[in-house]
Amino acid sequence: MAKEQSQLRERQRTDLREPRRYKVIIYNDDFTTMEFVVKILVQVFLKSEEDANALMLQVHHSDKAVVGIYSYDIATSKANKATNMAREHGFPLRLTVEPDEE
Repeated sequence: MAKEQSQLRERQRTDLREPRRYKVIIYNDDFTTMEFVVKILVQVFLKSEEDANALMLQVHHSDKAVVGIYSYDIATSKANKATNMAREHGFPLRLTVEPDEE
């Protein structure tokens, strides 16, 4: 009978980490209407009307607000989509994507 060979492989420990998260920040300006900011928050960032209004007021009073925390690809995609919508409607709305410090 043929000899059976058995090998034991050592498992290498793989250190898995959650992907880094990025926050999308929306900034206040003197030209973009409050209604349009709410529209962006509802359509792009999928906020409820109530949450969108609260965020819009936060932006209005403190000049900026974090509208969401996502993976890098999703954060940049949402920021670009919102910026493009604003440009199509003639608004200078500014959004940035920054690493989340938490």
